[in-house]
Amino acid sequence: MALFRKTVGKVKSIKNDRLHFHKTAKPAIISKPPNADYYQTLHDTPNDTVDLLGDADNLEFLAPGLQKNILKKMRKGFFGIDAELDLHGLTRAEAKNYLTQFLHDCILEHCRCIHIIHGKGYRSPNQKPILKNSLNQWLRQHVHVLAFCSAPRHAGGTGAVYVLLSLRDKHSQ
Repeated sequence: MALFRKTVGKVKSIKNDRLHFHKTAKPAIISKPPNADYYQTLHDTPNDTVDLLGDADNLEFLAPGLQKNILKKMRKGFFGIDAELDLHGLTRAEAKNYLTQFLHDCILEHCRCIHIIHGKGYRSPNQKPILKNSLNQWLRQHVHVLAFCSAPRHAGGTGAVYVLLSLRDKHSQ
């Protein structure tokens, strides 16, 4: 022990040796119903164009030309969440209106990655994930949606989705 003290020399204790994690503010929930038709409208497509999913099935979409590792990065939380929308308890029509307005607001605010909670459909009349399947259709057709995937378990799992948005203005194309 004497050799150690001699080698190290005088030791000064650290006043605070605890790590401090800065909590990031929770994303704002934008949830006002739409009131104008100047943004992209989401259209309903026949159910046979997209496979219907169950409550435990993962959602996944990647726009043509994008690298597959984007989905892996999204699942691992590489992109910070800029905004969040909770569609729990809404009807399909209400959810569509809120989603349309939310996407419009996110694009105006230059949000890159958003979190949408759709639920698993346990309280729907037939216990099927109605909003999950509708969201799967609506997001695929939106011009600013680059990719989406089911959220990690801690963020809602198969009852929520992470969406990656394009920051470019595509309305002029």
